[in-house]
This record gives sequence, C-alpha cells and structure tokens, in this order.
Amino acid sequence: MEDNVRKFLGEHFAVTRRHFVKSGLFSAAAFASPHGFADQIEQDPRLQQALGKLETWLTLPDDFQDVSRGKPKPHKLDDAKKSEVGLTRETWKLNVISDADNPARIKNPLAGDNAFTFAQLMELAQDHAVRFSKVMTCLNIGCPLGNGIWEGVPLREVLWKTQPSENLRRVFYYGYHNNEADQMFRSSMPVGRILEDPHGLPPVILCYKLNGQWLTSERGGPVRVVVPEAYGFKSIKWLTNVVLSNIATANDTYAGQNNDVDSPLKTFCATLTAPNAPKPNEPIPITGWAQAGISGLSKVQVWVSERDAPLPEDDPYFTTAPWQDATILPAPSDYGGGYPDGKIPPATMGFDAGGQPHSWPMHLSRAHWFYLHSGLPAGKYTLRCRTIDNNGAAQPMPRPFRKSGHAKIETIRFEVA
Repeated sequence: MEDNVRKFLGEHFAVTRRHFVKSGLFSAAAFASPHGFADQIEQDPRLQQALGKLETWLTLPDDFQDVSRGKPKPHKLDDAKKSEVGLTRETWKLNVISDADNPARIKNPLAGDNAFTFAQLMELAQDHAVRFSKVMTCLNIGCPLGNGIWEGVPLREVLWKTQPSENLRRVFYYGYHNNEADQMFRSSMPVGRILEDPHGLPPVILCYKLNGQWLTSERGGPVRVVVPEAYGFKSIKWLTNVVLSNIATANDTYAGQNNDVDSPLKTFCATLTAPNAPKPNEPIPITGWAQAGISGLSKVQVWVSERDAPLPEDDPYFTTAPWQDATILPAPSDYGGGYPDGKIPPATMGFDAGGQPHSWPMHLSRAHWFYLHSGLPAGKYTLRCRTIDNNGAAQPMPRPFRKSGHAKIETIRFEVA
C-alpha cells in the first residue's frame, strides 16, 4: 500500500476509534480491530488508489457546484455594479418589513434609512455567531453541491429587532434579482422554525462565512440564508429582503413548480468509483458518498446482479434483494475545506473542543464509503447501492417521491469480459 494512502487510512481509523470509545458513544467492539478494515484495503491496489482519490469531507469554497439563477447571474456583475446594488460587505443592507398583503404587526420595520447593515450584523456576531456543518443539495439533483462549515447569526436575532407583536405566522425572503420581478426567487418557512430550533437542529442563519472565509459572491455573499435541514432552494443567496407575514401557507417560488417546499434533506447515496471493465474473478473496488439526511445514516449497502435476471414486479425498491453492507469511512483526521491542517475550528456545533464529532456520520452532512467485491465471472451486470437511515428505512423510503427530493436508487451497468 502506498505510504500516503496508508497514513490517511491509519489516521482516519485511529483518531475516530479513540474518540468514540473514549466518549462512550460506541463500545470498543463497535469499531472492530483495524485489521478487518485494513485487510480489505490491502487486498487490492485499485481500491487503495480509489480511496486515495476521495475528496476531503469539507469542500473548498471555490469547488462547490453552482446552480445560481439570473440573467445576468448576480455574482457575474462587475464590482462597481455590485457595490451600487448592495452586494458588497460595505454596501449590503437588509430590509425586514411587514407583508403589505398579509401584514404582521411590527413596531420597528427595518427599511430605508433604518435598514439593517453588515456592520450591525457583525456587532450581533460578537455574541451570537454560530457555525455548523451542512451539505448543500439541490432538491432535483442527485448529488450534493458541496459540504461546508457555515457561519452566521441566527435570523431570529434580527427578526426581534422589528418588535413583532402579533399576526406573524410565516416569513418569506428573497435576494437581489437584477430589479426584475420575473427573476425573483423566493423561499419561506414558518416563523416558529426561525424562533426555535427543534430536535437539536442548528438555527436558521444569516450566513457570511463558509469554511472560515468570507462568502464570495458566487457562494451568495455578502450574506445569504442557510437553513440547516433544508434543500438549497431554502438557503437564498444575495439576501436583500425578509418579509414578516400573516399568510398561512408557503409561497415559495418552487411551490409553483410542483415541488414539495417543506421536505427536509433525505438520506441517499451514489458511487464515485464504479466497475470499469473488470476482468473475470478479479476483485472490484467500489467507492461512493452518502448524504445523511434528517433521519441520519446507519448503513450503505451494495447489490450486484446479473443484468438479464428478472426483477420482481411487486418489489420496486428491491427490498428483498441480497444487499451487502459496505464500509462507511470514519471521521477523518484532515477535514479539508481550506482550514489550517484540516482542523475543525473551536465552538463548531456538532464537534467537541478537540474538533471531533459528537456522532458519526453526522446528520445533514455527507460521508464516504467503500466496498471490495470479490470478483465475478464473465458476463453483464448491474450495480446498485442504497442507504439505511437511523430509523431502519431503506432508500428511497420513507419519502420516495421525486419532487420531495432526489432519492432514486442509482443503477450502473457494466460488463466483465
């Protein structure tokens, strides 16, 4: 095994096992002796190579995939225009107002000369800043756009400055859209989610940093919303307006496109390294990523079948197939993302003072996995992989509907020749 791969895997396993055994989150037996883990990797140099190519757990800010909207896209504006329209830290202002059509009662709207500024946001950050990990995923795309540590101030801290008193049921918000109404992209949520963080979730934030760096314009800077448990369309970029409303239903832009606008992140997986013209009876290395959604991640499983084998008509999600457990990689010693030495900064939600996770895989984030298949005779085959969440639900359940978030079981066809 190459020295760099051996070092990566050795540290990856040792640091995580030491942390979880010490914290009591798992028994010593839960992480079996590293020999089983290492022996699988020693078997095949191609698996070593595939593991060595895995991206770091945190994505570099510049490496996030982009699905921005707008003509032109706001981050494509020149610096002078960005300054003019408030898309720099020096000129950014946020209006927090009552909905004219469904008014909430507030005493102090933040608008015009009283609009909320970036300097005021930084004042709040001195006492209220939080940071947490989150995978950013598009509702209708089958792969994460990137995984990061997001930093900001809870939106409720600004909402309270308007002094609301009654008739406030929902909050909707939107970002800069070239001053053209047909380009506006809007999201919303119940006000209760902003005021309170259920089930141990991080707060909804006005975000200004990603992986310790100021948000770039392409990532939605100077300020965007980040909703921890939600798909990316809830985390509006280039935020300019927050509207406090007595409306009773969601009025997101995505609602008009037949999307489930209140569906939280799902647990699902896909491959990164798939079979590529393997030879008969040779081990086949497989690697991939998994998204740990709102219900967490318990297992990743793999199933290889003969391509022409009949599939049961009454089992569309292959629940009776002979799935095999893959190995989920433990927490890394180098989280990447541009942090010095790949270390998680202190006071990050979900991590202890030493930068180790309280649980793994982390909810609302991603993990990596691998499986070494022992080999196949010549023929045509299909590879599938799936997740099992912490409630025992196998992908694509419990929410298999496409418009509530991608969770389709990936299908890869290959041939052993």
